[in-house]
Amino acid sequence: MGSKSWLHPAPTYRTLETYWDSDEDAPGPRCSHTLTAVAATTAHGPRLILFGGATAIEGGASFSAPGIRLAGVTNSVHSYDVLTRKWTRIRPAGEPPSPRAAHAAAAVGTMVVFQGGIGPAGHSTDDLYVLDLTNDKFKWHRVVVQGQGPGPLYGHVIDLVAQRYLVTVSGNDGKRVLSDAWALDTGQKPYVWQRLNPEGDRPSARMYATASARSDGMFLLCGGRDSSGAPLADAYGLLMHRNGQWEWTLAPGVSPSPRYQHAAVFVGARLHVTGGVLRGGRAIEGEAAVAVLDTAAGVWLDRTGLVTSSRNTKGQAEYDPSLELMRRCRHASASVGVRLYIYGGLRGDMLLDDFLVAENSPLQSDINSPILTPERTSNLSSPRFNQPNLSSFGTAPTSDDGPEFPSSGSFSMDKNSMEKLREASAAEAEAANAVWQAAQAASAVPAEETSVSDDNSPAAETASDASDNEADVHLHPRAVVVAKEAVGNLGGMVRQLSLDQFENESRRMMPSNNDLSYPTKKFARQKSPQDLHKKVISTLLRPRNWKAPANRRFFLDSYEVGELCYAVEQIFMQEPTVLQLKAPVKVFGDLHGQFGDLMRLFDEYGFPSTAGDITYIDYLFLGDYVDRGQHSLETITLLLALKIEYPENVHLIRGNHEAADINALFGFRIECIERMGENDGIWAWTRFNQLFNYLPLAALIEKKIICMHGGIGRSIHSVEQIEKLERPITMDAGSIVLMDLLWSDPTENDSIEGLRPNARGPGLVTFGPDRVTDFCKKNKLQLIIRAHECVMDGFERFAQGQLITLFSATNYCGTANNAGAILVVGRGLVIVPKLIHPLPPPILSPETSPERVADYAWMQELNIQRPPTPTRGHPQPDLDRSSLAYI
Repeated sequence: MGSKSWLHPAPTYRTLETYWDSDEDAPGPRCSHTLTAVAATTAHGPRLILFGGATAIEGGASFSAPGIRLAGVTNSVHSYDVLTRKWTRIRPAGEPPSPRAAHAAAAVGTMVVFQGGIGPAGHSTDDLYVLDLTNDKFKWHRVVVQGQGPGPLYGHVIDLVAQRYLVTVSGNDGKRVLSDAWALDTGQKPYVWQRLNPEGDRPSARMYATASARSDGMFLLCGGRDSSGAPLADAYGLLMHRNGQWEWTLAPGVSPSPRYQHAAVFVGARLHVTGGVLRGGRAIEGEAAVAVLDTAAGVWLDRTGLVTSSRNTKGQAEYDPSLELMRRCRHASASVGVRLYIYGGLRGDMLLDDFLVAENSPLQSDINSPILTPERTSNLSSPRFNQPNLSSFGTAPTSDDGPEFPSSGSFSMDKNSMEKLREASAAEAEAANAVWQAAQAASAVPAEETSVSDDNSPAAETASDASDNEADVHLHPRAVVVAKEAVGNLGGMVRQLSLDQFENESRRMMPSNNDLSYPTKKFARQKSPQDLHKKVISTLLRPRNWKAPANRRFFLDSYEVGELCYAVEQIFMQEPTVLQLKAPVKVFGDLHGQFGDLMRLFDEYGFPSTAGDITYIDYLFLGDYVDRGQHSLETITLLLALKIEYPENVHLIRGNHEAADINALFGFRIECIERMGENDGIWAWTRFNQLFNYLPLAALIEKKIICMHGGIGRSIHSVEQIEKLERPITMDAGSIVLMDLLWSDPTENDSIEGLRPNARGPGLVTFGPDRVTDFCKKNKLQLIIRAHECVMDGFERFAQGQLITLFSATNYCGTANNAGAILVVGRGLVIVPKLIHPLPPPILSPETSPERVADYAWMQELNIQRPPTPTRGHPQPDLDRSSLAYI
């Protein structure tokens, strides 16, 4: 196969047997229809909604005959239940759209929006029709948009971008082929179409193209037919940056064939393209009929591997039934989890009624199937173009009135329906909750009434789309949890639990951390030699399939470590001691060299890449990157490389283990020597610790949440005290403020107030809830997020919720059996905990090997000699308080 081992070829489609109760329930032969995946509800699993299309043809004796005319245009709606494989015709209440074909559709959670098309009477209106499938009383709503819009179109594309903007591109208005791009902000009233004027490489005018939106806000336009009738092979990504400017970027790679009247849908980072025709209506044949644009790698693939030139041919040397199956046009496709579905279409002069299915490569899938988790398919980790100008995405502030769709006539959309729309959108992708939470905050709807997605959707990660300084900080009543049995084929099962169900929350075990900061200053990206940081990212950022090196030899030498440290040091030197960040922010606690847990958290809840979610959410890491675990080198080098790649979006602050006198004792120095050799290892360890002295020390999110590693101790009464600490700073040269900031802990529970001695050692203190309340009040803060202690559920509340301890490493030191967690701070300042449970020991894993067992046990002897801080609330071992066990 002509592709790299990690590039997986396009899948093979097969016919899927389905069921229905009556002939009326079967969709029957049709083409130019739409097929849209919708999220599961309490009463239904995930569904595919098939709407409209042509059910007959007139004229034209062959496939190549341009005189073929579509007839029997319909407005029927059919629902396919993914779990039962059953088709049902549904008849929603309300005013339906007119019969139409060549229209466009987009899903919004459990609703589907339709626009445009052409019918027996000519062009359909440009009104938006919303099909509400939230409950068993299906209903149509007509949304009237004010002002000028794209007008009646057919052969155009539409999708929901970042769960906020309905974007429509290209098409034909009956007079000419268009290249226009329009967006409708569903978060701002009155609803108005805005004609976009994107920067960058603009696509030419086209119709019969396809478009699909990634969950990170990337809208990908693929193929189409230009005004001369020529098929197009290019693909363009449309992205909105944080400053509100939209930009087109030409996608890399060589397409197997130009095409139009094809179908395309994203699964993770891979856009699956099927079928289509060439000039004159000649079908795409051979391997080119099934293609994948892998936007994470920037390449096109077909079933044989990497595509380096056009592969479309008029015939095949060997007949392949599966490729003959794909010789079609005007069909429709959708995805649910890793599965791709295709219905109907046109082959020659024959309308098709077959239903096809294929599966995306499991290693390339960045979503948990809604068959397991009742969420829509766009909860995918999104793909990435290898283009530097696609590194940021933001959404404009939502209106105070929220995203309520207006209706005309007697078919008004009631408040209850709109609430369901908000909930459905939250279930769909990270950016969705951003819109709805902001709307709810503005309309004084209690936050407890909102929903959190059950899967790895980053729904709550942008819990509100407006950075509203008036919003109050509050913890969401439900946390997202990866099931304990999430191993092997069961990996990725996710559920939500009420916070009341966390029975271990009061059992604090070790220091943990939480949030991260966002710099207000623009940084010029620091170039590492030969883009060294990109080498680190490509080697280590593999959330789904990273494996520890068998011989434990680290892949960088000391020179490369020095260059990496120098590049990121220049960034840290430009940052303030207290970072000023804007929500949304994803906050990580202590990692302690447990790189596998970092990859699991990235895999389950999104990772910092344009193939992930970095374009619309920041990452904050609260320190303690090294020591105790087996892969401190991987952990710190990846985070530093990500800081270089995304200096304004990835934020690191210092923990107490980012100090030479500590990490010389607890594993990092030993790891550097054993994995890099004595000379290189000591040099690298020394250089890392020089860099640690430049790390910022705290972060403020929206000036309402302060994030730090340890706590406020006895000496910290204002944020200004932290800001006045000058860097570089060492522990021995630091003041008592630095000691408290990195080492202090809350008291054992809310009943213990004031200041108490800390069991970690002499001179250290614990602080009570009264100190937390006073500090927050004086500094006009609403929450402290800190790390530094292991807690059983990965997060723990203190001081009646005014402080949260966060810990991200699971089964700390191989003995704690604790869960790991991150906190997602949405723009509405709703905070959602997301958890992973510890995996079984390697000896029980199906991947067991002598190397893995040795790797797992590598630090165990040191951890036995120097055990972690004892579990709070449990009997304390009889150890000298001045011993290393308490550090």
